[in-house]
Amino acid sequence: MPRVRDAGGPRRFAHNPDAPGGPAPGLAGRQGVPDELRRLAAEFVGTFLLVFAGPGAVIIDEVSGGGVGSLGIGLSFGLAVMAAIYAIGHLSGAHINPAVTVAFALTRHFPWSLVPAYVVSQLLGACAASAAHLVLFGDVANLGATVPSGSAWQAALLELLLTLFLMFVVSAVATDVRAVGQAAAIAIGGYVALAATFAGPIAGASMNPARSFGPALVGGTWTSHWAYWLGPVAGAALGALIYHHVRAARPPEPGRVQRG
Repeated sequence: MPRVRDAGGPRRFAHNPDAPGGPAPGLAGRQGVPDELRRLAAEFVGTFLLVFAGPGAVIIDEVSGGGVGSLGIGLSFGLAVMAAIYAIGHLSGAHINPAVTVAFALTRHFPWSLVPAYVVSQLLGACAASAAHLVLFGDVANLGATVPSGSAWQAALLELLLTLFLMFVVSAVATDVRAVGQAAAIAIGGYVALAATFAGPIAGASMNPARSFGPALVGGTWTSHWAYWLGPVAGAALGALIYHHVRAARPPEPGRVQRG
């Protein structure tokens, strides 16, 4: 995500490695480790955190006989996203989602040259988290895999809509200097928690191909898996493009009301 500033300082989760400002603070010149490797490692760790906590809540809910509940599962996803943004946002942008990475590239907020490496890092992080679940709990609850309760097309459409609004929120707080600044993690995490709570029982509310890919690969559950790529990628692209076109061309000057 591009590095932008407002009254609250730089957005911690907003970073564009090709921006004129160079690498994020603290990345350059440290022990000779390439900046790109640091970013990829951060994406691996952030996606591991998301998949370990989110699908992990699904697994523990099954193991404990409903001890977590739908609300607890939704909060687990949202809080994991929030923590990842604060933890690695200044390092890699905290995409932790292939759909987000592709959408930012489509709107020129992220270089296409880094998209494959980011996506691979995210998928590896998700697979590592699911492997940890398998070791800890065995093949319980399909390792939290996303499986639609209805048709695959219903799941794909729901995922498209959920991810569209997710990406609209992400685009607002990541690319617009007028948005909420350091509270952006709360906005994004809050939306993820909301979507996971109300839509999770229907289609899993993945909104993230990596989140679905890890449990599918490690647990071997591929039921309608394509829906969790098509829906989120298309939805994220639409959400980013819609925000890109509805936002004003320039931020209004301080103290001046912008008229339509």
